[in-house]
Amino acid sequence: MDCLFCAIVDGEVPAHRVFEDETVVAFLDHRPLFPGHVLVLPRRHVETLTDLPPEDVGPYFVRVRRITGAVERGMAAAGSFVALNNRVSQSVPHLHVHVVPRNRKDGLRGFFWPRGRYADEAHAGEVADRLRTALRDEAG
Repeated sequence: MDCLFCAIVDGEVPAHRVFEDETVVAFLDHRPLFPGHVLVLPRRHVETLTDLPPEDVGPYFVRVRRITGAVERGMAAAGSFVALNNRVSQSVPHLHVHVVPRNRKDGLRGFFWPRGRYADEAHAGEVADRLRTALRDEAG
């Protein structure tokens, strides 16, 4: 396997690590939106959130939560943007969460994609039905 993030986890590629334990490695993004932009990834290689075993979800996000607080405090930020891409727009196919310090009027404009509307309430209802069906099917 040729995964840049696995090479960082293994110490083969240098990175400015800010936290690591048996569950995650967190380091500065080499092309940050703002100074303090951190990537948090599981040590074990999984490509997407849906590939992360259920028993690992809680421990992973406990660390994401802790690192988010540290980014806000450490960078004296008013808040943060916490994001995860799943396949589409995922620059490295290894699960990772972006934690970006934010301040009002920092130039980052909400989401990075255009927002839309449902055609009408019926359309919204159809979409909700599709998602409920997918969740029921998943549950078995």
